[in-house]
Amino acid sequence: MPSSPTTQRLLTASQLGQLLTSTRKRHKMTQAAVGIRVGLSQNRISHLESHADEISVKQLLSWCSALELELQLGEHDTSAASNSAEW
Repeated sequence: MPSSPTTQRLLTASQLGQLLTSTRKRHKMTQAAVGIRVGLSQNRISHLESHADEISVKQLLSWCSALELELQLGEHDTSAASNSAEW
C-alpha cells in the first residue's frame, strides 16, 4: 500500500538538508545515484546534504525531481502572531 503524500514546512537550510537525506534513504537511493540525476558528484551531494544553504535553485529543483518531491512556496501566515501581539 503506497504511503500518502505528506507536507513538511521548512524554515532552515538544515531542515532542507535533513529532508533531502531522509527522502533519499526512504527511496533507497545512494548519494551517487542522486548525483547522477542531479548532475553532481557523490562527494558534492554528501556536502550539500550537510550544507543545504549552498544548494542552487536549479540543483534543488533537479534534486526534488530525482526524489519525487514537490516544491511549494507560499506566504507565511502571520495572522495568528499579529493577533496575539495586538493589545
